Amino acid sequence: MVVRSKRGLEVGQVRTPPRKGLEAGEVVRLASKEDLDKAARLRARAEEALFYLRARLKEEGVAAKVLGCDFTLDGGHLTVRYAAEERVNLRRFSRELMERYRVRVEFLAEGPREEAQYLGTLGACGMESCCSTWLQGFAQVSIKLARDQQLPLNPEKISGPCGRLLCCLTYEHPVYQELLAGLPRVNARVCTKAGLCGKVQKVHPLKGTVELYLEDGKTLEVSKEDLA
Repeated sequence: MVVRSKRGLEVGQVRTPPRKGLEAGEVVRLASKEDLDKAARLRARAEEALFYLRARLKEEGVAAKVLGCDFTLDGGHLTVRYAAEERVNLRRFSRELMERYRVRVEFLAEGPREEAQYLGTLGACGMESCCSTWLQGFAQVSIKLARDQQLPLNPEKISGPCGRLLCCLTYEHPVYQELLAGLPRVNARVCTKAGLCGKVQKVHPLKGTVELYLEDGKTLEVSKEDLA
């Protein structure tokens, strides 16, 4: 497809069925053979720009990683995506690229999530990550979402390939909020209908049960229906 983005006309590929909330750009037309051939030539040109810029940054000792370069379909706009741990000044390289390719140049600093989105990754589910297929914005993800799901607070278990908390925690959280609404919190003192009392040691929202540490030192798993 040829779409009109904020940078201009670009060739894109349909990755998911139509759905609400996807507004990456206006669809202009189906890509013709001429469009695809031109896009292929521009990709080759962009790859040359990528290796040229990487070499220049290494030569100048600039601590920035160039992720990729992309031309618009008219060849008049070059977008350079990069990542850097500290702020870097790339103005002189922008001028070099403008003179070398006779185009407008835009440098975009990308964070870890945006880097994963641009380069493409696999999620913990084994499928392509949401950010590299259909997700067009990043919601704030807090550690509270992992706690509500009773997940181990191990960064390797609750982080995506980008090294940040899993975006899918936000999709699942409303369900866990509903499940947790009928359960006591950890450390709350509760009693069962049978008269046994203790402190909530762990909550299992999916099972609808809690683990009680009883006054006699024993542990008992009780469903919410059996709580007084």
